[in-house]
Amino acid sequence: MITLRNVTKTVRSGTEDLTILSDVSLEIPEGQFVALTGASGSGKSTLLGLLAGLDSPSSGSINVDGDEITTMSEDGLAELRSEKIGFIFQSFHLIPSLTAKENILIPMEIRGDRDAGERAEELLREVDLSNRGHHYPSELSGGEQQRIAIARAFSNRPKILLADEPTGNLDSKNGQHIFDLMTELHRQNKVTLVLVTHDNALAARAQRQIVLKDGRVISDTTNV
Repeated sequence: MITLRNVTKTVRSGTEDLTILSDVSLEIPEGQFVALTGASGSGKSTLLGLLAGLDSPSSGSINVDGDEITTMSEDGLAELRSEKIGFIFQSFHLIPSLTAKENILIPMEIRGDRDAGERAEELLREVDLSNRGHHYPSELSGGEQQRIAIARAFSNRPKILLADEPTGNLDSKNGQHIFDLMTELHRQNKVTLVLVTHDNALAARAQRQIVLKDGRVISDTTNV
């Protein structure tokens, strides 16, 4: 499903090159739930952005569901994200001028899905916010906004869900609720889930935990 071969990411910092990821090679099979952990600055979010095609590596190759994304055009990457990838951000990234339902509709309307309205209502039910679809983000709590963001991420029926600290801006109760919701949708939809988190207790509930340090994989374990 996802294969990385000798992936390195280097950026210019002042007069020096800064290596964020160094020679990372991984294979993530279809349907697996993987937690990426490590200290701040270890390269977790950078790696997730590379998997989504939001950035490109300095060297190495990344294959996502049979597509070699490191050689794809911007249009090709946009199509890949539209067809196969859902992304959940820490800061929700909802459009404030649109209602909750309209935020969920955006990816489907871009794709021209005929059942967009029905699908949006279905997703609102799945995240238990059927009565909040007409509300704007400013009228929703942080936990509710993240539930809408999850619904939006699932709107295109993705094969792969990438989540960057989705519970990071929430209190422990809401964070646990969001985690439970996300993992349940992962199980129901059989998607490949890659979760970046600082929470070791949450990471321990993943099927597999990969630990990064200074841009390198230092641990790759399967949880029982």
